[in-house]
Amino acid sequence: MADSPLIVTLLLDEPTQERFEAERRELFPAGRTAVGAHVTLFHALPAALRPDVEDALGSAADRPRLPVAVEEVRPLGRGAAYRLGCPPLVDLHAGLQERWHDHLTRQDAQPLSLHVTVQNKVDADEARATVERLRSGFEPWECTGVALELWRYDGGPWTHLRRFDLRT
Repeated sequence: MADSPLIVTLLLDEPTQERFEAERRELFPAGRTAVGAHVTLFHALPAALRPDVEDALGSAADRPRLPVAVEEVRPLGRGAAYRLGCPPLVDLHAGLQERWHDHLTRQDAQPLSLHVTVQNKVDADEARATVERLRSGFEPWECTGVALELWRYDGGPWTHLRRFDLRT
């Protein structure tokens, strides 16, 4: 576990987080959710970077809470997600990518695709039906990013390591 990769996420405001959690409980196949609703910023940072990651996240959290737009429902192939928009978070992510450039996986080196997955691991027809249903009643809304969180991937459920609250 000492060498298990680190994950960095954005925590959203409580009502939004609860809505996404409820949709995941409804839409994920039983027993297939190892973690709750999340906005992943980095998927697999090396464990050896933990001191630097904590330092960087501590500095990054010294900013006002982030305005986040829930912009649309998008298909994931075998699931559905909400696409999010937050230019300040995209800029923050790009700076962290530069900082950790030599340590990033191919996935983490890509431009940030902000989203919350509410369904995954279903057949393509079920996923298409879910996307259509979610889109039919969808109206964009605004929410707030309230904290950066650091996790350790333990082969299934994640272990929460630290929360870095953004300023109120």
